Amino acid sequence: MGSGVRARRWLNGIVVATFLAGGVPASMAQAQTGQVTAFRVAVAESVAEHDEIATFYRARNFEPLWTGAGPEHLARREALLEAIGTARTHGLPAGRYDIPKLIAGMRAARSDQARGALDVELSRVFVQFAHDLESGVLTPGRVLGDIKREPVRRHAAELLSALETGAPRAVLRGLAPRTQEYARLMRAKMELERALARGGWGAEVGGGTLSPGDSGERVVALRNRLIAMGYLERTARATYDDRVGTAVRLFQADHGLEADGVAGQSTLDALNVSAEARLQSVVVAMERERWLSSAGDMGARHIKVNLTEFSARIYDDEKVTFETRAVIGATSPDRRTPEFSDEMDHMVINPSWYVPRSIIRNEYLPQLQRNPYAVSHLQIIDSRGRVVNRARGFGSNFPYSMRQPPGPNNALGKVKFMFPNKYNIYLHDTPAKHLFAHDVRAYSHGCIRLNEPFEFAYTLLAAQEADPEGFFHARLRTGAEARVNLETPVPVHLIYRTAYTQAKGNVQYRADIYGRDGRIWAALEDAGVVLGVGES
Repeated sequence: MGSGVRARRWLNGIVVATFLAGGVPASMAQAQTGQVTAFRVAVAESVAEHDEIATFYRARNFEPLWTGAGPEHLARREALLEAIGTARTHGLPAGRYDIPKLIAGMRAARSDQARGALDVELSRVFVQFAHDLESGVLTPGRVLGDIKREPVRRHAAELLSALETGAPRAVLRGLAPRTQEYARLMRAKMELERALARGGWGAEVGGGTLSPGDSGERVVALRNRLIAMGYLERTARATYDDRVGTAVRLFQADHGLEADGVAGQSTLDALNVSAEARLQSVVVAMERERWLSSAGDMGARHIKVNLTEFSARIYDDEKVTFETRAVIGATSPDRRTPEFSDEMDHMVINPSWYVPRSIIRNEYLPQLQRNPYAVSHLQIIDSRGRVVNRARGFGSNFPYSMRQPPGPNNALGKVKFMFPNKYNIYLHDTPAKHLFAHDVRAYSHGCIRLNEPFEFAYTLLAAQEADPEGFFHARLRTGAEARVNLETPVPVHLIYRTAYTQAKGNVQYRADIYGRDGRIWAALEDAGVVLGVGES
């Protein structure tokens, strides 16, 4: 049986059932059935494969939303065409919405049947565009398993109902993320498109390190690229002078490099990244912002860890109130820190470290099988909480847990910050302080280590303690493990942005340390996203 026949029977059945339920004679019901319009039948046929859209049309008795003769229908059509005309501005796959096809359909829709099919098609395109703009083009977990986000997509009937009752242009304008970050990323995208329209940033700078006092063609190439990027005023000088050195330091700061004013290999590598590649990073960041913002408000107070930046920050009302360096998971596939959001509800002062099973299995058990007294700083605990006698040795069956008691050399340091999650990720102190001196800080098994954990704790406790520092150290001095609950849980967002903005200053760029953004860009390209050149 074809979908059209099924749709007609379904729609006719609704009418018949309605009349019979009201006690109307069957003959009248049959007469009413015969009056079902071609428009409604066409709508019923067209929504057969779109359950959510069908829910909306059933609730409105299959009346038109877009193709009626009234001014409100015209306003919706015009607003939709205007909105999807901005798709590339938002880094969306414009081909998904096919404006020429829609316009051709509007011109050709002269019969009731054609108008019914067109009405559903306009609704389908609107819902697709709304989902893409509000929640993202991609489903994150299908691109990369380490991205644990599930963007919130509104039900099609809810979106269509908002359009039915609201001002069309206002409804469509309200779909994009309303965050300052998204607005600034859009501006950065436009600036990069203009740079590409001008031919990019010029020739790459070849060779090795350039230092203050150098001169020659390579310095000219460095100077010209810094000018094109906006870090240096126009000059004809061919010497690496103070102005070039200042520009290099600014560039280094914006790219997470040591701002020493010397153009070493890391600086030259970052400097030679093309405007096109930077534009890809910005478009990916916009997609990521859609994923994040679809879940709702970040929280008046929240914690954000940008993995590519190796930093952790506490925000209060969008302002950074504390920040510190961080160490993240190493780059091997089994150690990379995942991306997700959760709520921090307590900290543990003088924590024990309970060794994850993966570390026991992959690292410690092979050592214990060779020498049962290895890793002696760890206790081996049975299911009843008793310390196991190591003299008996260990085989492949290891039904025990491992624990490092509180102490100065504990792997978690002197405090950990818990936002309980199934990935066993948390923030913590570390005795390995030397790692924070590195520019690239990817060394952990996945958890986030903080350079200034005490100060991080004071900032969190300030919301509930008159003397947060005194409160913290009173418990620290006991040496005993102590749980401290946060009276108001704090949202934690582990994010990954190779391009991000700040309220003042230039766009910040970081290396794609886990290769995630490259995968996302490839998926966006597959979905039909293309880079615009000078479209703004």
